[in-house]
Amino acid sequence: MTTRETRENNVWLENRPPTVSREEWEAAHQKMREKEKELMRARDALAAERRRMPWLAVEKDYVFEGRGRKMSLLDLFDDRRQLIVYRAFIEPGISKWPKHGCVGCSMIADQVSHPAHLNARNTSLAFVSRATQADLGRMKAQMGWEHIPWYTLTDDFDRDFGVDEWHGTNAFIREGDKVFRTYFVNGRGDEQMGNHWNYLDITALGRQEEWEDSPEGYPQTPPYAWWVWHDDLETHPERDE
Repeated sequence: MTTRETRENNVWLENRPPTVSREEWEAAHQKMREKEKELMRARDALAAERRRMPWLAVEKDYVFEGRGRKMSLLDLFDDRRQLIVYRAFIEPGISKWPKHGCVGCSMIADQVSHPAHLNARNTSLAFVSRATQADLGRMKAQMGWEHIPWYTLTDDFDRDFGVDEWHGTNAFIREGDKVFRTYFVNGRGDEQMGNHWNYLDITALGRQEEWEDSPEGYPQTPPYAWWVWHDDLETHPERDE
């Protein structure tokens, strides 16, 4: 260890919390848990308010490239009721391209859980960027992002939804062929994305579990009824309307 490292190590050690008895530690832990539970209940209440936010109709037609063809925003739903779209800057002109894209967007992609769990709640996930499908295929293989559906932007979708110069996550819902924007988060809020629970909490329908405070008539099931193994296709629910 260098002299500098030793000095820095000593500084934080001098300011670290005290060592206490088991009883004192348990008491401090319980006090912290009470605060954490308050925060969890506040997050639940905020998500309940989010489910009551007004919807914004999407009036324009947008075109993406993916799966070897042109696709509309409605196509990205993949016949499901809800859609979550993350705008990633994995594309030419960003960071160390073509070796890498935006390091922050790459970190977000690294923490994305398997979409099968969103699919089980009738929700699809899409990552979009301006890289070609060939480049995105290369990056998916290089970075281990094969489980994430990636699409190429071709128009003003990113500008219209606040993600042309900065990353962000938009949530949409559909009624038949009509699409609505229901929520948007960016900045540090995006740090929480990737976990399927947090993704569902920003959607109009939420986790769709019986304990949630949702408007009357919203789809809800017992908390564990929809859980799946992502590699077991037989456990995946049908894409009901």
